[in-house]
Amino acid sequence: MSKFSVKTIDDINAKSQHVLIRCDFNVPIVNGSISDDTRIKATIPTIKKIIKDGGRIILCSHLGKAQGKPDPKLTLKPVATRLSEILKKDVKFLHDDKVISSSVLDSIHSMKDGDIVLLENLRYRIEEENNDESFAKELASTCDIYVNDAFGTAHRAHASTYGVAKFVKTCVAGYLLEKEVSILGMLLENPPRPFVGILGGAKIKDKLKIIDNLLEHCDKLIIGGGMAYTFLKAQGYEVGTSLLDESKIDYCKEMLSKAKKLKKEILLPVDTVATIDFPNPIDAKVPTKTFKFAEFDKNYMGLDIGRESIKSFMKALDGAKCVVWNGPMGLFENPSFRLGSYCIARKLSELKGAKTIIGGGDSVSAVSMANVTDKMFHISTGGGATLTFLEGTELPGIKCLNKK
Repeated sequence: MSKFSVKTIDDINAKSQHVLIRCDFNVPIVNGSISDDTRIKATIPTIKKIIKDGGRIILCSHLGKAQGKPDPKLTLKPVATRLSEILKKDVKFLHDDKVISSSVLDSIHSMKDGDIVLLENLRYRIEEENNDESFAKELASTCDIYVNDAFGTAHRAHASTYGVAKFVKTCVAGYLLEKEVSILGMLLENPPRPFVGILGGAKIKDKLKIIDNLLEHCDKLIIGGGMAYTFLKAQGYEVGTSLLDESKIDYCKEMLSKAKKLKKEILLPVDTVATIDFPNPIDAKVPTKTFKFAEFDKNYMGLDIGRESIKSFMKALDGAKCVVWNGPMGLFENPSFRLGSYCIARKLSELKGAKTIIGGGDSVSAVSMANVTDKMFHISTGGGATLTFLEGTELPGIKCLNKK
């Protein structure tokens, strides 16, 4: 993992060792059934490696926002069932609202080589998100080896992603975490060029540091979605009732100036698909009108990039050898504001020999919507972790692991 180098499961042999694996099983569950098991499948190689070693596997994860209270809708039991099906091997679910208890520890201590258990939702305990030392010690008491394979939560300093490592001597990365960090590390160290960054989504405040840092590394930066309107306002354009962060206008001016000094290109929309009222519900049909920003009606709200912007962004992507995309171009949940994100996804799927990296979150949904998931070089399992990493910030879930 280049300068982000930490030990991985390839550096250990887990024979007869209790191995606590922090996974990201935060999957969508509807009426007790998992609707998308991508995150479960992503950590299977790590689990299989420890099985092959003859380790005794204790899996743990959070699910949803339990906020320290047991919730039957947020139990990990369906995950244990799905894991058993995928692995063709029994995964024992240790249900306990306390997560760790004397009975849970008894079950763990009686495990044999190759056995697998899954703990209950970590966020049933408020101490998890608080990185409480006593809970971290409880988790550590289950194992001889700690493995973090949950990239999606590696930017959080929680008890299971950070605190536990203080009390376990051997702490390593799983295959998924290693893969994510290696690929994202390439973007900040030695990306194939031309390298184009695409940022979208609603809030500019979530992407302040990443805009600044990406400008240092990419050749072009495309900005769409809700965050684009603050940049356009900074250039003096009318943006009507579109999403706007007045407090960040000066920051946008700074970034536009920085790009000019670095001789980097920031591409912004030139037109927008707009409506008067925000759709309610979000997928409701609403009348739309397309405006160029020089002619924007102040009573309207922009919710997608227009066709001229799409053409401009497509042209900017021609010949790109590396692209990272985080954040949709508009309110893609609504069919009327989907075209921008759809076209970006299709364009990325057509780039020959390019390393196309989808940085988690809604961008993954947009790529799935366009039915081009299998044509991407890499789809990250963590939107927030990807953003934090691309800001150039060391992730707590990596920082706590043994260095090579």
